[in-house]
Amino acid sequence: MKLRFAIFTVLLLGASALFGQQLSVEKIWKNYEFYGAYVSGFRSMNDGNYFSQISNVNGQDAITKHKFTDSNAKGEVIVSPQMLQFEGKALEMDDYFFNSDESKVLITTQSESIYRRSFSAVYYLLDLETKKIQALDNERQPQTLAEYSPDGKKVSYIFENNLYVKDLASGTVAQVTNDGKRNQVINGTTDWVYEEEFAIIKGYGWSPDSKYIAYLRFDESDVREFNMIYYQELYPDLYTFKYPKAGESNSVVTAHVYNLEKAEQEKIDLGDYEYIPRLKWSSTSNKLIVQTMNRHQNTLKYHLVCPKEATVDAKVFFEETSETYVEIDDNLLILSDGNTILRTSESDGYNHIYQLSFDGKSTQITKGDWDVIEFLGIDEKSNIVYYTSAENGAIHRSIYKIGLDGKKKTLISSSTGSNDADFSNGMKYFIKTYSDASTPPVYTLCDNKGKELSVLENNMQLKNRLQAYNLSKKEFVEFNGVEGKLNGWMIKPADFDPSKKYPVYVNIYGGPGANTVANEWDGMDYMYHQLLAQNGYIVVSVDPRGTMYRGEAFKKSTYLELGKLETEDFIAVGKELQSYDYVDPERIGIMGWSYGGFMTSLCMTKGADVYSMGIAVAPVTNWRYYDNIYTERFMRTPAENGAGYDDNSPINFVDQLKGKYLLIHGAGDDNVHYQNTMEMINALVKADKQFDLFIYPNKNHGIYGGNTRNHLFNMMFEYTLENL
Repeated sequence: MKLRFAIFTVLLLGASALFGQQLSVEKIWKNYEFYGAYVSGFRSMNDGNYFSQISNVNGQDAITKHKFTDSNAKGEVIVSPQMLQFEGKALEMDDYFFNSDESKVLITTQSESIYRRSFSAVYYLLDLETKKIQALDNERQPQTLAEYSPDGKKVSYIFENNLYVKDLASGTVAQVTNDGKRNQVINGTTDWVYEEEFAIIKGYGWSPDSKYIAYLRFDESDVREFNMIYYQELYPDLYTFKYPKAGESNSVVTAHVYNLEKAEQEKIDLGDYEYIPRLKWSSTSNKLIVQTMNRHQNTLKYHLVCPKEATVDAKVFFEETSETYVEIDDNLLILSDGNTILRTSESDGYNHIYQLSFDGKSTQITKGDWDVIEFLGIDEKSNIVYYTSAENGAIHRSIYKIGLDGKKKTLISSSTGSNDADFSNGMKYFIKTYSDASTPPVYTLCDNKGKELSVLENNMQLKNRLQAYNLSKKEFVEFNGVEGKLNGWMIKPADFDPSKKYPVYVNIYGGPGANTVANEWDGMDYMYHQLLAQNGYIVVSVDPRGTMYRGEAFKKSTYLELGKLETEDFIAVGKELQSYDYVDPERIGIMGWSYGGFMTSLCMTKGADVYSMGIAVAPVTNWRYYDNIYTERFMRTPAENGAGYDDNSPINFVDQLKGKYLLIHGAGDDNVHYQNTMEMINALVKADKQFDLFIYPNKNHGIYGGNTRNHLFNMMFEYTLENL
């Protein structure tokens, strides 16, 4: 450590002690002293008046039932620890699912993560009437994505890429598909790129009468393989999986309907398409909606599929197109009339809720120069729609209700900040989660008018703990981007003196789909930024062009040139910071993870005269190395848009690097491959540029597990003290 910074840090540590306790990386990432409490396991019961949750009864797992209006009561035990005994051993329950009439429970145990969302598990079936518990399938374990049929007579599940159905009365198991094979064919679940970019792992569903199962089949034969090496045995293990990079071949995905009575299946003719991002049954009639998209993802088609005795009919009843791309999300609900759906779309320039009929007629429900964030549900008895939106500004999330006719819009969250809701069946009640920049999450039970009935968790212990640290205020500010104002925040040292000059640490992400500037509790990251402030740094974040909740034009302005406009904005913000009287213009650093690592690397090269230190964690360094669904959504293929790829790849600008640059990556990153960092190293060496590097063996994109996060943040903290 340089002597002047060592003296500076010691003085600051002494000053900090006068004002409150001193933070440390260990307190944050090793002891987890600032990890808040939360409400877990909430699941509404059918009648909408009760909810169930996993509880601890005499030191063992159980499921209890609680009345919404008396949520603080101990509750009724509906699945006791004794009922969770199998062959003399207590089952450790990870999750649970009721069948449709709540007479049976599917118990999830021994869950193991595969990728970001996928997992394997060992399932057990519990009959609440007979109290009998049985293994779902002793011969085929572990399974995934098990669920009861709507009539509760069967259970479906996936094992080794094939779909199975177990008849509960006879105990017999029917194998629906037979061609599943790792890295070749997948049935009923999804491939890596669908899981990551369409956020879908369940690729099948039951018809409401339990007579049919619709499922997706992925033929991965033409998808190229990617290899990762895991270092844990005498000889390293090679892990191979299918990963389609930009411009490369995808899985050939088809949709099928299986007739359980006839044990026959039929492929659904969906015409020309590249992707099937969603399929969903009506809950009341045998009507299946299948969505398809083209390779450019700028045309989304809605197909109505109606299985019959002899054939499977499919027709396109609605189509949405865009000059850029159409978003895929879970804001899709089929109403109980079986003929109407609710969906969201950006077709008027902002994300809003629409009512769509199977005759293709679309009616807009919400309107305004603001984005709907999430569709929460509808009370069909009163025709009231509930949703969250950014109507009060892109940094806030509020809960609203509105009539299906678009009238009587009402704000039902009273506090400014981040508000979210988890509604009961029938939309009578909801659990509200509220936080703001300085307030840990508060969980309250509310009625559908927004009235708070009880506090489930107020995180008072964490709040009291925070008071001992004299934390700095997170101030929301605006910066001047290249083409207008940008949302940002700033944390200054508690003993800030405007007559002094401070170093600035800029924390960024900057990519589509995620904002770093939000009026919400930011957990461990917030505490780490407070640690930096305690050590004399001003911490800043900003959302450039291309980020969320400011309308379609702002979000999609980066189309075909990811990195260009965002870098321009980050450089403009850095130059603005250099002009502040209280900022040391030679000591502005930048740090980002994933897309933020990509932006950090561009700012350290194209913005080398502004940023003197950069930490890039798991960065994309060339979009040619990333998956095709994400990359082509924003960039099209390399063959179509080679300049868009090359002109914004930090690999091609390493000769401009001047400052201290730290690359960090997990060698087991299945998402942003370690290859990105390896190629960046090649370019840096070729350009004769010195840099710093740290690799975490076997760690994925999240870089966690054991002492890993503590080590990672200690390293970044020390690097910042040394070089900024």
